[in-house]
Amino acid sequence: MSGALLLVAAAALLWPGRSAHRRRRLRRLTREQAAPTSFVAALPPPAWPVAAAALAAAGAAVLSTPLVAVLAGVLAGGGVRALVRQREQRRDDARVDSLAEALAALAAELRSGRPLEAATGAAVAVCADGRSGAALARALRAPEAGPPEVGSDLDRALGRIAAAVLLSARTGCSLAAVAGAVEDDLRARRRQRLELRSATAGPRASAALLAGLPLLALAMGSGIGADPWAVLTTTPAGQVLLLLGVALEAAGLAWSARLVRRALR
Repeated sequence: MSGALLLVAAAALLWPGRSAHRRRRLRRLTREQAAPTSFVAALPPPAWPVAAAALAAAGAAVLSTPLVAVLAGVLAGGGVRALVRQREQRRDDARVDSLAEALAALAAELRSGRPLEAATGAAVAVCADGRSGAALARALRAPEAGPPEVGSDLDRALGRIAAAVLLSARTGCSLAAVAGAVEDDLRARRRQRLELRSATAGPRASAALLAGLPLLALAMGSGIGADPWAVLTTTPAGQVLLLLGVALEAAGLAWSARLVRRALR
């Protein structure tokens, strides 16, 4: 019963309240200003899953059996990898939003009659993301080089801007009109992506709820006096069932995530 009560207490503490938005803003501000304070925080994001897997496996090896240590390392690495992917997606969305704001400023400056160099400086100053601003300045000042990679919305937008600069230099067409069209396209794609994420919020929540049911079953078994964790980790049949259950759980989560990613494309 104590295990179930601890789970309920942890859920109550982590439940988002009215101050959730303020907490997120505070964490974002402190994250921008604070330096890394630990070895894991100093690692690059691609190394986070490996570090998390190693730490989880080491802790589980001390507290439980080698099989549990291996499973804990695999699950921790997969979970942190998913979190890193979500973090990268949010960063890419922020870069696209910053580029849209910079393109709006660029179009406004060009329509007011300012030269391209002055309009480029104003657009880069408006851009909140330094990498997006530098990429936009490179596309405007050296359009023959083109974007470094073509594939994402940001790279395609920069490629269109670079082509428009070359075309404007050759034929004298309006660069402001192209910048406004690219900005409108970026904002339309952003709205469409947000709508798709809202539409898939229900399936994602259902998958997360179903993934947590085995943990709830373990807590309920411990609450009624049984010891399911000892059976799963110390007996041969229990270890086979534990391995099979974790494999099915991981396969279900991976399949549902793949379906959601396909819907968001």
